[in-house]
Amino acid sequence: MDNKVKAHIRSLDGKMDEVSIVKYENNNHVVAEYGGELHPAVFNPFVWAYYVDDTLPAHI
Repeated sequence: MDNKVKAHIRSLDGKMDEVSIVKYENNNHVVAEYGGELHPAVFNPFVWAYYVDDTLPAHI
């Protein structure tokens, strides 16, 4: 299964880059790997996009 998707990245001012979805519980509880580190993310079903906050570490 390929978990790579394009996502909006906080440190890039919302520009998109490729991330790997590591854990998906629901739209508000997602863990993504970006830059070799795990970060919290959310999925917005209205625009069908992930948003990754790469300034914070993920809590798994």
